Amino acid sequence: MTPSAPTASPRPPEPAPDLPVLYRDGMMLIIDKPHGLPVHAGPKGGETLADHLDALRFGLPRAPELAHRLDKDTSGCLVLGRHAKALALLGKLFANGSVGKTYVAVTQGAPAEDAGRIDQPLAKRSPHRGWWMQAVPKGTPGAQEAITDYRVLHRAGGFAVMALSPVTGRTHQLRAHLSNLGHPIFGDAIYGGASRLPGGPTLHLHSRRIVVPLKANGPAVAASAPLPPHICETLSSLGLSPDEIGRAADAVEWDAKIPGAKRP
Repeated sequence: MTPSAPTASPRPPEPAPDLPVLYRDGMMLIIDKPHGLPVHAGPKGGETLADHLDALRFGLPRAPELAHRLDKDTSGCLVLGRHAKALALLGKLFANGSVGKTYVAVTQGAPAEDAGRIDQPLAKRSPHRGWWMQAVPKGTPGAQEAITDYRVLHRAGGFAVMALSPVTGRTHQLRAHLSNLGHPIFGDAIYGGASRLPGGPTLHLHSRRIVVPLKANGPAVAASAPLPPHICETLSSLGLSPDEIGRAADAVEWDAKIPGAKRP
């Protein structure tokens, strides 16, 4: 019996060259978002991630959608759901704290302790700029619980390299928490005093690793995004190896390293 010829199928569009795909299955994509690319349109318009999502269909009838968010100037791992059922599941996983997240940040100094937990509520700084946040005392009306675990990976030349894990997912949580400690993220024009003029340092915050327990009875999906060029350049100037920093961040076991930091 002669086998029938395979049916030709349309070739899916190629992903944008600046949106590398770190992981793909039938439920989700994990991409490496570049710094400077907003995920949502702002009042000034301009290019956004939405302009590229159709190129990430990979044969499905609809473009993927965001399962969570990253700030415009934060780079790294970003999860996209490929259909409605996947988005609903991913939404629950992010909402209940089941997704493991590790960020790498270059900061201006660091706490004396090499590991710890920041448990400090956040509230809007101004009703006119709802996405600007500030740390406030517990019990402040309108404040949201905000918890960040940290690990100092290196201290060098007045700077530090920190691995960060947001237990909660508040707007600008990592940036506001570190600024409140007196150790803002290098290049932060809102919370760290960096110049907002062109040519100044870029925010040194990167979503390095994400772990998604997509299947209840199977291993979690883990992906790591390489450190972007501006962070690599800074690390090299401090005498540090970007590859070694990435591996050290990936190796952090948050519950084991932070006393009392049992996750939900």
